[in-house]
Order: sequence, then C-alpha cells, then structure tokens
Amino acid sequence: MALELKQQLRLTQQLVMTPQLQQAIKLLQLSRLELLDVITQEMEENPLLEDVQGEAPAEGGARSEPIATPSEPPPLKSVTVEETARADIDWSSYLEEYSSSGPIRFEAEEREVPEYENFVGRRESLNEHLMWQLLLSLPDPLEEKIGNAIIGNINRDGYLQATADEIAAMIETDTSKVEKVLTKLQSFDPIGVCARDLQECLMIQARQLGLQDSIVVQIIKNNLKNLENKNYKAISRSLGVGLSDIIAAIEIISKMEPKPGRQFSDEEPRYISPDVFVYKVGNEFVIVLNEDGMPKLHISSFYKAALNNRKKEFSGDTREYIQNKLRSAVWLIRSIHQRQRTIYKVVKSIVHFQRDFLEKGLACLKPMVLRDVAEDIGMHESTVSRVTTNKYVHTPQGIFELKFFFNSSIHRFDGEAIASASVKEKIRQIIESENPAKPYSDKKMVDILKSSNINIARRTVAKYREVLGVLPSNKRKKYLGVN
Repeated sequence: MALELKQQLRLTQQLVMTPQLQQAIKLLQLSRLELLDVITQEMEENPLLEDVQGEAPAEGGARSEPIATPSEPPPLKSVTVEETARADIDWSSYLEEYSSSGPIRFEAEEREVPEYENFVGRRESLNEHLMWQLLLSLPDPLEEKIGNAIIGNINRDGYLQATADEIAAMIETDTSKVEKVLTKLQSFDPIGVCARDLQECLMIQARQLGLQDSIVVQIIKNNLKNLENKNYKAISRSLGVGLSDIIAAIEIISKMEPKPGRQFSDEEPRYISPDVFVYKVGNEFVIVLNEDGMPKLHISSFYKAALNNRKKEFSGDTREYIQNKLRSAVWLIRSIHQRQRTIYKVVKSIVHFQRDFLEKGLACLKPMVLRDVAEDIGMHESTVSRVTTNKYVHTPQGIFELKFFFNSSIHRFDGEAIASASVKEKIRQIIESENPAKPYSDKKMVDILKSSNINIARRTVAKYREVLGVLPSNKRKKYLGVN
C-alpha cells in the first residue's frame, strides 16, 4: 500500500466567534449593574478609556464629544464590530474625528465625610449568638469544646445537623456528655434552637411555656402528621378530647416558631435597578434607558494627542500598546451602544404588543413568545432571549423582568387566547375571596374559571396553584381562626 500526498480545494462556510463578537454577546446579556462592573474594570485596565463626566473642558472651551445613546436612537447603518475595529486601520486617524486636544484639568471634589456613628454594623449571626450564651454559662474546657462542635453543626434554621454519636466521635468523648451539653444549649435563645427535628423543636418550646402535661404535648408527640394535614377530627378521636379543646391547643402550636434561626438570617434584600423606564405621556408611552451612573465613555485626550503628535518618537512597543488599547476601547464603546440600541428596540416592541397591560393591568396581559418580538424588530430569537435575561423595566403597572412578558396561552371557549400569567392572577383572586372555612377545591376553581370563559383543565389549575405557593383546599381550611 503506497502513501500519497494530495491537495484538495474545498469551499466551506463556518461561523467564527471573534473576541469582539464574544464581547458584544457577553455585554448583551448582562444586567445594568453587571455592565457597570464590567465598565469599571475596563476603565481600570485600559488607560485610553475615560468618563467624560469627570473631565474638565479643554482650553478654548473645546471638549471631546462623548459617545452617548439618546432615549430614541436615530436609524444607523448596520456595521459589525469587526468592520469598526479592524487591525489594519491606522487608529491615529480615528482620533481626528474628535475635537482638538488640550490639557486636562482636575479639580478636587469636596465630599462630606460620613460620621462613624452613621455606619451600620454587621448583624450578629446565630452561631455567634449561641457562642456568646455558651461562654456566659462559664463552661469547663470540655463543655466549651463540645458546645463549639454542636454550634458548628447548626444550620441557618437552628436545627442540629449531626447526631450525638457523630459529635462524640469528632471530639473523642462520651455520647452522654454530648447529650448533657446539648440539653443545655436547647435552653438557649431563640427558643427551640439546637433541635434535631421539628417535633423536638416544638417540644422544647412547649416545655418553655410550661405545657408539659397539656394536650399540646400529646398532639406534638403522637399526631404531628394529622396536624400537618389539618385532620383535627382524627386528632380528637385519637386523644379522646373534644374538638373545641383540640382547636384551642392547635392555636397555641400554630404560634410556635418552626424555624428558630430565622430571625438571625443573613440574607440581604435584593434591590432591583431597572434597565428601562416606560412612562405614559398623554396617550403615548415613552421609553427611557436608565443611564443613571452609566459612564459616558470616550478616548483619553492625553493618548489622543500622543498618537496625533507624529513628531514625537515612540518605540514600536509603546505605539503597539496604545494601538491595542485604542482598538479595545473602540470595541467596548461600540458593543455598549449596540447593546443599548437592541434593548430599546426590544422594549419598544414589547410596549407595542402589551399596550393593554400597561394601561389596564395584569388581566389584559397578552400571550407572547420570543418569535413575536424577533420578527417585529428583525432579529434572531436568541438575541431577544439574551436581551431579556436579567433585565428589568419600570412600567406604570410596576417593575417586571422582561421575560415576564413572554408566557404561554390558555384558550377561551370562544377561541381567543389569554396569557397564563393572567390566569394565575385570576386563580389568586379566587383563593383570596374564598371562605376560609370552606376553601375552593381545584375542581370548583375550574368551574369558576369556565364561567369567565376560560377553558382550563383541573391539573393545570393545580399546577398554577402550586406555582403561586398555595396549599390544597384540605390544608387551607381554617377552624375558628386557626391557620
């Protein structure tokens, strides 16, 4: 068998993801706050990028024009990032588009220094709160070691996640000593902490309330499952006690804390900064991009003058460095502007489709998919998907994620469609208006929705009810004010 070397000419098509295109796609799917972080990092790494808001006017009153995006951008010729920032362009000529350079002056900004007493301290954690109580009890070294091991295995709800045997093996001591220290820790604040399960947690709280010999303890010990299912009649038969006494005991249990560590939760509230504002002015809706705190990027006047000054000799490495940083700055500015224009187009299309919702509320939300907006603005569905990721819009009806407007449809009996989000809202309103003593079953809610001309199956109602975080009817039933 002979080996041969041949040449073949083949024509193929392939999509090459250049670094510039990857950057544009990455910026497109970032939220506004994430974009600010990226811009800040780029400004730290690229000396050619400056924020025009912080620059003083040059001599003669001239200043470089920032590249800004208006609320409604004018139609622009489609130019790719690659065309904008090709490597074969003499980037010094690009700078001629800007005004003549001049010395940059900086003025120190006067800031009011905050007082130390205005600083907010970090909240005390559950572990720190328990250790503080343990040390106040003046434990001996072994008790402190055991208590430290127990506290280290407490989850954020206040429950012990390890057995006494595991803790004893961990610190090489007897299980009986661990149980003794654990009993001591279970008397600490918050009441019910260091329990190993819900039953023990409730029992600890019942003992603290002095209810050791009451019906409350018997219900917790022997009828926790019936209590969960609100099967109060079964509890009454099991204990041989009247239903009224059972309900009174259950009212006490319902006021106990099933998660003692909840008050020490370190979860911070999530603040949403809308990317877009939609206002109604007269009979029209106005779209305004949120530019608050967004740097107005432009090319540094210092480096612009350096590249324009051809008389000054630069080493090859220095000029190449400035050229690369300039190219990177152009790519970033172009990508940000493309992102802002795309977001504007998508929101404008959403406003067009969902005008009734913006005027009348959730009941008038229309079914819509990504394809509807993509076809309307002449972009691919994947682009619309990236734009609607982690983006929020402030509307007259409230703040919503852009993905909220894209939802499936439920058909009416007359053939029209209604958005699934509107159906969920109707189910929520039905549940809020029901009699707590006789809550509606899923089948009953199907009949109520049918009377509103909505064709929906019982399993769909059950699914939407679970999405809303609403229990089944047998667990929503209330007796004499008991939840």
